[in-house]
Amino acid sequence: MPFPSNDRRALGVFLVFLRLGLTSFGGPVAHLGYFRTEFVERRRWLSDAAYADLVALCQFLPGPASSQAGLALGLMRAGYPGALAAWAGFTLPSALVLIGLALGIAQAGDALSTGLLQGLKVVAVAVVAQAAWAMARSLCPDTPRRALMLGTAALLIAWPSSVAQLLAIVLAALVGLAWLRPAAEAPHEPLAVPVSRRAGAAWLALFFALLLGLPLLLSAFTSQALAVVDAFYRAGALVFGGGHVVLPLLQASVVPTGWVSDEAFLAGYGAAQAVPGPLFTFAAFLGASMQGAPTGWAGGLLALAAIFTPAFLLIAGALPFWESLRAQPRVRAALMGINAAVVGLLLAALWNPVITSGIRSVGDALLAGMALVALMQWKWPPWVVVAGCAGLGWMMGTVGV
Repeated sequence: MPFPSNDRRALGVFLVFLRLGLTSFGGPVAHLGYFRTEFVERRRWLSDAAYADLVALCQFLPGPASSQAGLALGLMRAGYPGALAAWAGFTLPSALVLIGLALGIAQAGDALSTGLLQGLKVVAVAVVAQAAWAMARSLCPDTPRRALMLGTAALLIAWPSSVAQLLAIVLAALVGLAWLRPAAEAPHEPLAVPVSRRAGAAWLALFFALLLGLPLLLSAFTSQALAVVDAFYRAGALVFGGGHVVLPLLQASVVPTGWVSDEAFLAGYGAAQAVPGPLFTFAAFLGASMQGAPTGWAGGLLALAAIFTPAFLLIAGALPFWESLRAQPRVRAALMGINAAVVGLLLAALWNPVITSGIRSVGDALLAGMALVALMQWKWPPWVVVAGCAGLGWMMGTVGV
């Protein structure tokens, strides 16, 4: 397979992801909904089934699932430059804002209108609902898969945890192996993976070498910069579920050590809710808030690179093996179950935390309904709906609705 590393293609990937990085509010589940709208429906880079297979892989791996999906999409579109371009476009807007806040403009976070932030939460309800509906129609066309979808959603609503997510995916794979049969005529749609198995094995080896080697280096050399890399790399490498799940690991790494005060940690977490893009960019705020060197821009960028490095190593390492595995009939049967479970994950997340934290009044429910109609019936671009909901949320907050 030719290696698609054309700079113009990488630039195009960067521009697409930059727009998403500026407008994708609502957390990782909403991000996956934005990605599906952009790359499955609008640009047709891949099919719904292929996208669901990709999401399933990202759910299996530790780290930020939406960022890993973005890295994979960029990698498949334009090789390694495309992966870097996708990550930079999606991640840097919020990371740079958070570094700026850490350097002295944190009061701007308090100045943001509560209504505007609420409008951004509300639009996430519409985005996730649209993605859940579309994926359910495509990936759960029969009774067994609908039952898997609803069972997964019920399990995760009753037991909301990353452990339950992994358990649901494993159980769905076993159900798929036992009871589901892929259609004989269903063609396998190969993913354009510009990484060989040999290269994939090398990336996976580097992932484990850093995970095991950084603590050994730290025991031999006293360096806060190395300690920062070790702490943030470990957080990115060992957390399943991503997003909010990484916060306890980060807090345990930076607050007891005295690197960042508890007050600054909480202030940064609040600010991270107000910016688009992945919540892992909170690492940039923490790195820029360090009491000792590296701090400021250097600390922020170092922490940011360290926490996202495992995501790249895992996705680049696993993707070539995943592509060959998903072509096997038994694996395709398991994927039928997994894909139904992924829709169930989306449904559960639609309820909690998306609806439970986003819908607080009748006005919020009406605004979410309007946004859903705009996305599904009127086919408005997601960024227009995001901007409109933010503006209407600000107006509703001003008049006390």
